[in-house]
Amino acid sequence: MQRVLKMSQVHRNPRQPREYFDQDALNELAKSIDKYGLMQAIEVRPDNELGGYEIVSGERRWRAHQILGKTKIRANIISEKSEIQRFKRSMSENVNRADMTPFEEARGFQRILDEEEGATVESVADDFGKTVTYIKLRLALLDLREEVAKHVEAGEIGTQAAVQIAALSHANQGALLAKFARGEFASDNEIVHFAFAMRQQQDQAVLMIVEEMTDEERRERASAQKKTRSTLDKIEQVRGLLDEIARTEPIKLAEMLDGQVGARLEQLDRVAESLTRARFQVKQAKAHAEARQLVTVNPDAVHDSQQDTAREPAAA
Repeated sequence: MQRVLKMSQVHRNPRQPREYFDQDALNELAKSIDKYGLMQAIEVRPDNELGGYEIVSGERRWRAHQILGKTKIRANIISEKSEIQRFKRSMSENVNRADMTPFEEARGFQRILDEEEGATVESVADDFGKTVTYIKLRLALLDLREEVAKHVEAGEIGTQAAVQIAALSHANQGALLAKFARGEFASDNEIVHFAFAMRQQQDQAVLMIVEEMTDEERRERASAQKKTRSTLDKIEQVRGLLDEIARTEPIKLAEMLDGQVGARLEQLDRVAESLTRARFQVKQAKAHAEARQLVTVNPDAVHDSQQDTAREPAAA
């Protein structure tokens, strides 16, 4: 049933999933409503405890009316009695329009899992048209230390980095945060890769507690170290050869490579691609080397449940 209600009759739901409202976005919405009117009525339900009507969905539109100083608002009155179902209706409106912060989504999904009988990650994903992975990655944010979560909510650490950090024990989250506070990360992408490296070091360290390396494993490791270092040493020789080509005048190169210029250019392109991949791997190795100095080993603190949520970062 749709009615025009007095603004004084309508109040917000203190348990609604959204906590943050961007003031600039609200001002834009207010201007739109002032110019074109309210395109979609809000949804409310009778509140038998406080009186009047509680907002089920449309709090942004209601706030925009407040900004405009309006005294009335158009509303659809629903009779949904289940609190969790009303909560899900409100979540659905905001999630599918990307109006919620990642933490608001995470807390909302967790509330549904806690309060709705029979709810599973799969059923929540189906309810909101999301993948199971999406829901798990959002829920992972709830494992962040409070200090880290504040930086994420402030937009200082991105969601992708936050998911990688959440897979760490709280002690290791603290170590990474200290490095962040010292300004040692040039970009959010660096945080992603460093957190992933810490996670691998953390898990590897736990494995090493259970089983020490055998003599054969030590010999194999020493051999691999020698081979890798020797390979990288040879790259300096290749660099010298490339510098020699770089110093050659193009017109002279064209004469010396008569009939082979195109093929040789393709050859260098392949070298460049291999160099990019090798550089990425060594950059990751640097992150692992630094992470090893920070990782605190605590088998009980490793998040076994997060094995499926932390993803390997892409090359960048």
